[in-house]
Amino acid sequence: MKQPVLTIVVPCYNEEEVLPATIDCLHKLLITMIAEEQISSESNLLFVDDGSKDLTWSIIHKGSLTDNHIRGLKLSRNVGHQNALLAGLFTAKDTSDCVLSIDADLQDDIQVIPTFVDMFKKGHDIVYGVRKKRDCDTFFKRSSAEFFYKLMNKMGVSLVYNHADFRLMSKRALQELEKFEEVNMFLRGIVPLIGYKSTSVYYDRKERLAGETKYPLKKMLYFAFDGITSFSVTPIRFVLITGLVSFFVSLLFGVYFFSLKFIGDTETGWTSLITSIWLIGGLQLIGIGLIGEYIGKIYKESKRRPKYTVEIDSKTFTQPLPLKNTQRVKDESYNLNLRKLPETN
Repeated sequence: MKQPVLTIVVPCYNEEEVLPATIDCLHKLLITMIAEEQISSESNLLFVDDGSKDLTWSIIHKGSLTDNHIRGLKLSRNVGHQNALLAGLFTAKDTSDCVLSIDADLQDDIQVIPTFVDMFKKGHDIVYGVRKKRDCDTFFKRSSAEFFYKLMNKMGVSLVYNHADFRLMSKRALQELEKFEEVNMFLRGIVPLIGYKSTSVYYDRKERLAGETKYPLKKMLYFAFDGITSFSVTPIRFVLITGLVSFFVSLLFGVYFFSLKFIGDTETGWTSLITSIWLIGGLQLIGIGLIGEYIGKIYKESKRRPKYTVEIDSKTFTQPLPLKNTQRVKDESYNLNLRKLPETN
């Protein structure tokens, strides 16, 4: 029986501290799975450099030179995690039977990857990696994540609870994913829309091996808001309902303040200021800002700009990439036997 060709896609952005260990761990796992005939010998690792400013691409490129199972994709600029992930998925789908995505920090347990492949062999086109628990998260991050999933569910968006971007997709599932042409791609919400047979694999999330998270609070909030506005018009409807409620409340308060005016318990002009500025003004600003967010998304979609631009693909790039003396990899844990590249002036 012919074994499936698996590609493991790893989006990377400024990951020089953790990447050597990541390549080493994933490479060993891939070789083991090939030796045990779980996957084809044509399987490989695909590392996508999302416009990193450190030695990330140097490490990836050196790895691709020493082993045919390691491939690098360098994007021309930073396009964000989701678009970098898409670049890897769409590049890998042409030569793979199934593609698995995982973050470079290896907080997701790579030991369950063989289970993902087993589920694929049993006929599942999409296999989600789902965290069993969030013990390693702070109380705020855990609470905010739970609130986000519940909020999205209330808005009618189908999300797999406690699932991020650790998933396996078949070739035909990726072909369907490519038909989604919107610029603002929120993969956690789009993938379930494909509708093919799916299942989940549960695992314990680990601590980050090295480096710092690329998703601080600011980016997490932006990511959550982007997901909400990409999939639901509920916020717009909420503004409409709030406006109607505020209108009727304003009428009631208007009657109340009008009666106070005749009793003589108010200063001249106080009634109109309280009713108009504090109640209506703030709601108008919120409503305008929220509508503006949706209009901004329409503006981005209408331009139809490409999601990413590939600068270098190590599979077709035949000549060694020149590196300066200052661009040497310092991490000794990178124990693959990488041959030295020529220097340039």
